[in-house]
Amino acid sequence: MSDLLLLIACCALLGSGVGFLAGLLGIGGGLVIVPVLSSILLYFAILPAEQVIVAAIATSLASILFTSTSSAIAHHKNGNVPWELAPWIMTGVALGALISGFLAAMLPEQIVRWVFAVSVVLIALKMFFGSNKPASDERSMPNKGLLTGFTTITGGLSAMIGIGGGALLVPLLTFFSIDMKKAIGCASACGIVIALFGSVGYITSGSAHFALSDGFAGFVYLPALLGIVCTSWFTAPLGAKSVQHLPVPTIKKLFAGLLVVVAGNMIAF
Repeated sequence: MSDLLLLIACCALLGSGVGFLAGLLGIGGGLVIVPVLSSILLYFAILPAEQVIVAAIATSLASILFTSTSSAIAHHKNGNVPWELAPWIMTGVALGALISGFLAAMLPEQIVRWVFAVSVVLIALKMFFGSNKPASDERSMPNKGLLTGFTTITGGLSAMIGIGGGALLVPLLTFFSIDMKKAIGCASACGIVIALFGSVGYITSGSAHFALSDGFAGFVYLPALLGIVCTSWFTAPLGAKSVQHLPVPTIKKLFAGLLVVVAGNMIAF
C-alpha cells in the first residue's frame, strides 16, 4: 500500500470516530481531528512541523462542513433543531469564523497551538464538571442582537482552533435554558456555517503558500479531507440517533478525560 493510500486509510479510521462523536455530542469533531491529524501529517512528512497545526485546523474545518451537515440532517429529522433561533446564531458564528480564518493563518504556529490546547482544557473541564451542577433557575434568552454578539465570539474561537463550535455553543445555549437535545441539534447546524466561513478564510489565506497540484486547497490537505469525510458522513447520523439511548453525561466525562490528554500532547510535541 502506498503512503498516500495508507494516509487516507488512517484518516478514514479517524473520521469514523469523530463522525459518531459529532452526532452524539453536537461537536464538529475538530477537538479530536486536529491533534490526531497533526500527528498523521508529521508521520508521513507531508509538511514541515511549523506548518502542520494550521493545515490540520484548516482540514478539520473543511471536514466538519460535511460531518455537521450529516449530523444536522439527522437532528432535523428528529425535531432537535430550534429554527426560530438558528438564523440569529448562524449569523454570529459566520462572522466570527470568517474573521478568525484569516487571523489564525497569520499568527505564529506556537500561539495557535497554545490557544488550541488551553481552549481544549477549558472545554474538557466544562464537560466533566457541568453534569454535576444542580439544575439552575430558568434563564430567558437574550435579545437577538446580543445573542448574535455572543455567537460571533463563539464562532471566531471555534474556527481559530478548528472545531465545529458545539463544545462552546451547547453550554451557551443550555445556560439560557435551551433543552440539551435542541442545543446539540442547533450546534450541529451552526457547525456547517462555522466550517464553511472558516474554511473560506483558510483556503484564501493559504493559497499563496500551497498549490493544488500538491494536494492542497489553501491550507486544506485534500487527501486527508477525503479520508475523514468518506466515513464521518455515515457515522454522524448513528451518533445523532444514539442521543436518545446512551448516557450522554457519562460519555462527556470520558470524552473530557481524552481531551485533557490530547491538549497535553499538543503542548508537548
